[in-house]
Amino acid sequence: MAMGGVLKLTKVQELVQHKGRLVEVPYTATVGDTLNSLLAKNILAVPVAAPPGQWVGAGGSMIMEADKSTGRMRKQYIGMVSVLDILIHVVEEEGGEEDFAGRLSSTVASVIGHSLEGLSLWTVSPNASVYEVMEPMSKGIHRALVPVESLMHQPHHAPVEIMESSTGYHMLTQTDMVRFLLVHAKELEFVTGLSVSTLGLMQTSVFAAPSNMKVMDVVKCMRNVSLAAVAIVENSPDIIPDDPMLVIGRGRKLLGKFSASDLRGCTAEVLQAWSSLSIMDFFGKASVAQQFGVGAATAAYHKEGSFDSREMVSPPVTCYLTSSLQEVMSTALQNHVHQVWVVDNQGLLLGVVTFSDIMKVVRNFPSKQLF
Repeated sequence: MAMGGVLKLTKVQELVQHKGRLVEVPYTATVGDTLNSLLAKNILAVPVAAPPGQWVGAGGSMIMEADKSTGRMRKQYIGMVSVLDILIHVVEEEGGEEDFAGRLSSTVASVIGHSLEGLSLWTVSPNASVYEVMEPMSKGIHRALVPVESLMHQPHHAPVEIMESSTGYHMLTQTDMVRFLLVHAKELEFVTGLSVSTLGLMQTSVFAAPSNMKVMDVVKCMRNVSLAAVAIVENSPDIIPDDPMLVIGRGRKLLGKFSASDLRGCTAEVLQAWSSLSIMDFFGKASVAQQFGVGAATAAYHKEGSFDSREMVSPPVTCYLTSSLQEVMSTALQNHVHQVWVVDNQGLLLGVVTFSDIMKVVRNFPSKQLF
């Protein structure tokens, strides 16, 4: 398939057909049960299902699942809950330490919308092209449901749909889209071979958390400014002590990053216990948990282990202004992240490249060359 035509001729159903059926939780599930489901499936977010007709879905959506034999509506998806939503719920709700059990027993429906992404729930036509779906995903939609068998027979000119009914769904993610672009990097070399600087890929306005800022304060600030990830930077004299605020990251020494992916593998008890730690201490223990299990990280937290968990912090995933788009995509996918931080030769932060940025740049590349 020549040049950029691969984007318009490939249907998104080809990107998800190898995936299993959708993992979901019922609206009556507790927060604790939902987190256990995320841990068991090693995933970061799940849609929440409820009886049809009783809820207004996220963003006003009416995404239904129907019985294949009768066509009757069985359930409605009302929103998305991620491990970040759960962390926000654990550290922000009133009641203090003594109400921790009560927060875990809350219904998961009450957690929808703690982070901005939970309020965004979309379906995508299985016949929509990769090129069409890149448009909403370039605007920050991280996940969308793809009907296995659509019962609405909507016209193809509506690739992103507000109402849909299906006998089941697959999950399409930004990661699936970027992996597709990387697989076809040779066909798209006229754009994937260009540098971050040439493409104007980098966002220069980047919020960051000082390394001594507490996790609970970082999470609150992220929620206030609707961020899914922040850089972690070295403390400096211009940062006011005991003032829990994010800072402008550009020009500061990059130490790491914090996002939902760093919470992978953490139990509710771990989230609650570690939320009072500094972000760098948390980052170290989360790295230990992901490499050696929660038990080893808990031992480190209680100083029972034989190592300092901060020494286990993985270096931040970075690139340079001269790095090609293909290199950036490969680096991100190899490290299971959705953003790559742009640094100079001294490791000072210049900006960030996200999956949304990548899809925006590729989709908006001059059409004369793209098709």
